[in-house]
Amino acid sequence: MQLKSLILGLGLATASALGATAETWNLAVTDVEGMERLQTEWGPFKAALEEATGETFEFFPVNSRTAAAEALRGETVDFVVTGPAEYVVINKLTNATPLIGLGRPDYHCAIIVRADSGINVPADLKGKSVAFGDIGSTSNMLCPMQALADHGVDPVNDINKTHTAKNISFEALKNGDVDAIGMNAGSFMSIRAKEEGVPYGFFKMIARSGDLPNDMIMVGAHVPTEAAEKVGNAILENKDAIIAGITAHEENDKYVGMDLVSINDSAYDYVRSMYSNAGYPQFDDFIGE
Repeated sequence: MQLKSLILGLGLATASALGATAETWNLAVTDVEGMERLQTEWGPFKAALEEATGETFEFFPVNSRTAAAEALRGETVDFVVTGPAEYVVINKLTNATPLIGLGRPDYHCAIIVRADSGINVPADLKGKSVAFGDIGSTSNMLCPMQALADHGVDPVNDINKTHTAKNISFEALKNGDVDAIGMNAGSFMSIRAKEEGVPYGFFKMIARSGDLPNDMIMVGAHVPTEAAEKVGNAILENKDAIIAGITAHEENDKYVGMDLVSINDSAYDYVRSMYSNAGYPQFDDFIGE
């Protein structure tokens, strides 16, 4: 009887140890292509994530937002770092959900004109040319279009819109080739600060958004709730180390000053409104892909 009890006890102990074995999860970042860039730019984050959770994370490179969605739907990737515009589409395609918000400071957009343009409010832009950033970008396209819509200007029908790189649109506005630009406000101020010979008062913002919903770490619908919560809680409990990992590389300078916060899906309804006002009311496909 004692031998039987001993064997049973050893069996239970072994089962318990197996149950405590760390999981291995696949991790993608939607705007970083290639394993080399993932290792360089997000390697410190992965290391901090593994230290915080006691689990293993393997990078899963994706070459597009569509590829990230397909990987989530195929259950070959488990966690994805992504932005608000990407999340809205991925959520609709895969039912993946937000886990942790990457609270970027001063994350908002603006409509900017030349101070001498005679354009003072968004309504003055009707019939005029406005340059936006990359097609599908949250803060460089969707957000400034929403800012116009919030002021009664239809960004699809009331203006002549173009899309170009941020530096090019800045130069176009400076030279009077476009009447306004819509972009991430922080990006505009960074470009403006580097411009020599042009005073700050040369430009003015005639509209700006509120702070945008956060970038995030999202989790696939196939990941068990208990496992997802374990990872999320570990991130929040070790947020200083996680933040240090994210901001270790200069490519992630946009996150300097960030916080990690709990989030839910309803925070992204404003982004869904952006899609609708930009002429994409289904938000079930990635604009520009």
